[in-house]
Order: sequence, then structure tokens, then C-alpha cells
Amino acid sequence: MNGPVAPKDPEKKRPYFYIMRDKEVFGAKQESGKGVQFIYEDNGRLINSAQIAGNITDEATLDLLKTTAGFRKLVHSIGVSAQTENPNEALEFVFQMYGKTDVYGSGTNIRAKLTGNGMETRIHLNEIAWSAEDNVPGQIRFEFDTPELLANVSVRFYLNDGFTAPEPIEDQAIDFASGDYKKMIARSLLQLGNTARLKKAAAKAQRGEDVTIAFIGGSITQGAGATPINTESYAYQFYRRFAETYGTGSNVHLIKAGVGGTPSELGMIRFERDVLRDGSVKPDLVVIEFAVNDEGDETKGICYESLVRKALKLPEQPAVILLFCVFAHDWNLQERLSPVGKLYHLPMVSILDAVSPQFPLKPGEGRVLSKNQFFYDVFHPSNTGHLIMADCLAYLVKQAVAQKKTEADQTEALLQQKPVLGGTYEDVRLLDRKDNFIGAKIDCGSFAEHDDDLQCVEQDDHLETTPEFPYNWCHTGTETNNDAFRLQLTCKALLLVYKDSGETNAGQADVFVDGKKVMTVNPRTIGWTHCNPLILFHEETAKAHTVELRMVETDRSKKFTILGFGYVK
Repeated sequence: MNGPVAPKDPEKKRPYFYIMRDKEVFGAKQESGKGVQFIYEDNGRLINSAQIAGNITDEATLDLLKTTAGFRKLVHSIGVSAQTENPNEALEFVFQMYGKTDVYGSGTNIRAKLTGNGMETRIHLNEIAWSAEDNVPGQIRFEFDTPELLANVSVRFYLNDGFTAPEPIEDQAIDFASGDYKKMIARSLLQLGNTARLKKAAAKAQRGEDVTIAFIGGSITQGAGATPINTESYAYQFYRRFAETYGTGSNVHLIKAGVGGTPSELGMIRFERDVLRDGSVKPDLVVIEFAVNDEGDETKGICYESLVRKALKLPEQPAVILLFCVFAHDWNLQERLSPVGKLYHLPMVSILDAVSPQFPLKPGEGRVLSKNQFFYDVFHPSNTGHLIMADCLAYLVKQAVAQKKTEADQTEALLQQKPVLGGTYEDVRLLDRKDNFIGAKIDCGSFAEHDDDLQCVEQDDHLETTPEFPYNWCHTGTETNNDAFRLQLTCKALLLVYKDSGETNAGQADVFVDGKKVMTVNPRTIGWTHCNPLILFHEETAKAHTVELRMVETDRSKKFTILGFGYVK
């Protein structure tokens, strides 16, 4: 008879900090049939996760998280837990290091099998077979055998000898009915503005007529940080709130057109395709959200105001709300962009003004929630954050509808004023393989193929993704020639939209306007697949131009994709 087996000695108690704590994840269905939640940790995001979830302020500790070498010096082991509705649910944790030469292919993948019972699994880093190619911590994935499942997950780093971490701070439950919460929501009302168009949309819904609410913006509008992304995004929640409050059941409709990592410079080009759906949609309300995406806007606000003017000038005369989101370091561009709303007397909502003042406060002294509760990561709100954003928009509409006296709509007269930043591109239109315009001549040259590996987004209330700019021109690198793509057209402004990529086979292309080289475009600068606009020229009057793109000679065997162009006649 065998006697009892002695248990292992307990592990040495080590200091630790969280990078995720009770974070909601959702396994979006992939082509493989599995469900996957991607959480990106590169470009400073892991550092911010440590600051928000782990309360880490020590710069030396944070600095070690920048590279895989530093990470290995700091971290002894990783603790991971997941809680699912079915405690026996199988899932896998993956922490991928990005490689030096092949970003997505040559780094180490740290893996651990989990079950959804909430028990922590410990991964010891000294048992990992590390790659010499490891460069930086890249992304975390939770991979579910069954797709479209929710889980609450926590990830913490146990530290090597010689390192310390502060005691974790317990988050308190949010009291959504408290006076402090209501004050926080009220602070978001940056400007009520002229409410005539907004009240008209609400009244139309109350009469039972069809009303369409459209949203255009970046990844927050796409729903990033919300799980599941299709029903927990601020856009969906506000649309449902509006429908339930003012609609009759099914007469309010949603158009959600957020594209991650893209500015209003792209938004103004894709407006007709993504919001108006090539003329089939006539919105009654348009929410514009680019206050955390436009830092890289070449025009410093002209593209944003051009987009606002484009929406205001629609024949249906929709209401326009300007929404200013916020990053975890309490930043946005509302100081640059809010003068646009002031000029046109538009309703404006500031999430920064709502939540940031209460973050430093203590519980009981006005604090409603922590940054860990509001943010999913440095850039995106959590489910709670999306809910708060929807509450802020709903508060604005409630205040507008409650006004007893309706001011006459003065938008037409206000549009005749000189733009505060500029309206240069308010008439910009998309040109691609599908949408051309009379007079343009195109010779594809060696860019004759289509690219199907595109940035894809969840539109409206769908979980399935839609590719952006599918009617493109692609140089695949297999061509025997390096003939230029040539576009001849008469216009006064032209923008190029091309595909950024993190793939090693992406190559550079030279751009020529009227025979003069104006730039070399490197699609690997950003390092991930998404759409990027660049201004090629802008002139006061329309002229005939010839624009050419040709692969840099040393990159002729590599790939480059022209997604389209934006032109102003």
C-alpha cells in the first residue's frame, strides 16, 4: 500500500504587480474556428498596463518592460487566471515576443493551458526556450477552443530577487446611482450648442419615423476595449439608449464606422463609403470622434473641420455631435478641435472633462472609479468606460430635448463663415477601382493585382469584420517588371491612401507628381496592417496632373498596396 505523497514545498513568496486585473475578454471567432482575444502590449502599452493595473511608478522598473531582455531580468514568473461561466472551459494564454527580423514570426511564444475555474496558473520563465530573435514584448492572446465566449482574466508578474512592487490597491464597486457619478457625467457636457437638429432627430424618432445614428472615428468608435465589441461599444449602447428613450422599438438604426489607428484625414475620404454607404444611408445624427487619433494629422485640424463641414452640409441636415475621448495619461486634442464646435454651435462631449478630474481623488472624496476600471489599456476604455461614454452622450441628448425653447437652426449661415482651422478638403471624394470619376486615366503598371490582406473592422452591430478599401491596386513582388502606376487627373488636391504592414516582404515606393519625386513611402514605418493617408499636393485651383508610383528599385520584389486616393476637384 502506498502512503500519502508529501506535497511540494510552497513557492517562495515574491513581490508582484498586475498588468491585467479582472479584465473582460471575448474570444472573437477566427478562420480556424477558435475564439481569440488579442491584447497588444508593444509601443509602451505594457508599461501603461503596469502603471494602471499594477500601480507601478518606479521608472527603473517600467524601463525594463520596454524590451524582452529587460522583461526577463525583472520577471521571475507569470501568474494567469481566467473565470468563465463554465468552470471547465478550456483556453490558452499566449504571450508573444516580437522578433528582430521577423516581427511576428521569430519571437518566443510563452504558452500556458488554462481552465475557466479562476485558479491561477504559474509560468516560470526559466523553463521557457527563448529565441535569440526576441526584441520586445508584443502581444497577449487568450485562445478559446469555443469561440464567442466571455472570460474575466488576471495576469500578474512575480518579480526576481532584488525587485519590489507596491501593495495592490483594491478597486471599489462603482455606484452608478451616486451623486458623484451624476456630477461626473454632467461635467462631460462641454457645450450644448444649437440643439435644433438634435431635437429634430429625437422628435422624428418619437413619431415612429426611421432615424439613423451614425458614428465615425478611430478604434474607440470601432469598439476596441469593449467585450463583445458589437454590443458593448459606446456607439451601440448609446444607439440602444436613444432607441429605447425616443424610438418606438425598431425605428432607430445604427451605422458604426470606426477604423482603428486612423485619423480624420482618412475619415473624410471614407465618409461616403463607410457612413453614407455610397448614398444608401441618410443619417439624422452623426457623432464624430477623432480627438485621440489626430495627433499625426498633417494639417493640424483642417481635415477634422473639413469632415465636420462635410457632415453638416448633407442634404438631410443631420445633427452633428463632437465627441472628445481620452487616453490613460489624461490627454486628448479637444483644445485644438473644440474651436470647430464653437464656430458652428455644435453639441460637444468631453470624456476627459468627465473622468480625469476624479481619478486623483480618494474614495469618499469624489472619486467614482479608478483608471484600472475605466481603461482597458492605455488607449481604449473598458466595458465600464464605454458605458460611461454612452451615459455622457445620453445626458447631452436629454439636456437638449428638455429645452423648452428651440433656437432656429443657423447652420447654413454659420457654414458661410471663414473656417476656424480650414475647410480645404470638405469636398474630398474617394477614388479607387470601384469609384472613379470622369476624366481620370489610370494605367496600373505593375500594380495590377488585388490585395485581400487588409485592415478589417466590425461595422454597425456585427461581430463579423468588413475589409477597408478592398478595391485596391497591388504590386505583389512577383511581377517581372517594375512599371509605374500612373494616374492622370485634373484636381486641386490629392491624397494617397496606402496599406501599412508589419510583414517583412513589404517594400517602399517612390511617388512622383508631374515627373518630380515628392516622397518615398515606407509601409513598414507603423508596423501593422492598417490604412494610412498622405497628402500629395494641394493647390488653389484645379490643374491637370500626372501622379506615378514606382517601387524603389531594391524593393521591386516586395509588396506595396495602393488602397485608393482622395481628390478635390
